Amino acid sequence: MSPVNFSKLAAGNNKKIAIAELNSPQSLNALSLVMIELLFKQLLTWQSDDEIAMVILQGAGDKAFCAGGDVVSLVHALKSERDANETAICDKVIAESLAQEFFSKEYQLDQLIHEFTKPILVWGDGYIMGGGIGLFAGASHRVVTEKSLLAMPEITIGLYPDVGASWFLNKMSSNRGLFLGLTGSIFNAVDALDIGLANIAISSRSKEHLLQSLSEVVWQGEQENFILLDKVIEHLIEHSSADFKVITSNVEQHRDIIEQLTKFDNGLDIYNAILTLDTDNDWLQRAQAKLKKGSPLSAMIIYRQLMTSKNFTLAECFSSELNLSLRCCQYQEFLEGVRALLVDKDKKPQWVYDDIKEIPTELIDWFFTPIVR
Repeated sequence: MSPVNFSKLAAGNNKKIAIAELNSPQSLNALSLVMIELLFKQLLTWQSDDEIAMVILQGAGDKAFCAGGDVVSLVHALKSERDANETAICDKVIAESLAQEFFSKEYQLDQLIHEFTKPILVWGDGYIMGGGIGLFAGASHRVVTEKSLLAMPEITIGLYPDVGASWFLNKMSSNRGLFLGLTGSIFNAVDALDIGLANIAISSRSKEHLLQSLSEVVWQGEQENFILLDKVIEHLIEHSSADFKVITSNVEQHRDIIEQLTKFDNGLDIYNAILTLDTDNDWLQRAQAKLKKGSPLSAMIIYRQLMTSKNFTLAECFSSELNLSLRCCQYQEFLEGVRALLVDKDKKPQWVYDDIKEIPTELIDWFFTPIVR
């Protein structure tokens, strides 16, 4: 059984709709290195194939498009490379490791989706988290359904929001991206539309209708096909609107509070402001709880990364994230976070620093120094 299923749907004008389906429903379609390699190769092939009018990217099963990257396999590999008496893997080893291969190929795939010359529609039904948002965020047509739940929850595993989050979180106004990155908060389909991460809302029951409608389109050239796809989508959006009227946007509802909490010019004050907020709102309380349980070191890294990358190009974001991700793989925080949440599942990570005020500036600086290859 292939971890990614590839197929084609016949359409008008002798064109075809290409479909890539992440095929690991038991892991909520967690993105593995093999899946990344298969997707990258196939997308390049489809991009240069005149027969292909557009691409659909979806997940198998009814629970998730993609709930993140396969960090468990990555951490197992890192542990085998780590000397028991060292606190960090040296630059030379990390530069030649599975981590370097995984993250560099993942970011190449994400960037390809951002820059793809044909329409890509991602069917974002169910969970879309971490690495799944990396695949989702760059597509031309980013579909959420009434069942979509999204998050960048890396703070819970001692990491930081990557996969281009330096780009798309910084595009969200009123510091909403910074808040979502720091707290790892889960947000819904209407939230995703409000913050610009999704641009289409369609009922989950309309999937077959969508495919049927796309197969009937008389597809043309690349630029015309974006417009033709938009026309099909407009009809489905109109018929799906009732499903989304009952969903409240938590992010938009709390925009002013989020702006107040993140108005400070340093990560420490923002961190404390979120944790000391007096609120009886369930969504904000869950955001507080996630930040409190998450890695304080990650919180400082997240703040620095998002501030540093504000004016970066997309390519610069991915380049800086690759270096930072490898630094995180050298340090013990990421390994401990994955152990506690996903391997042993005791949910009791032993973070290096319990008190955020004790984290030395020199350590944060180290995470942002270039790796010597």
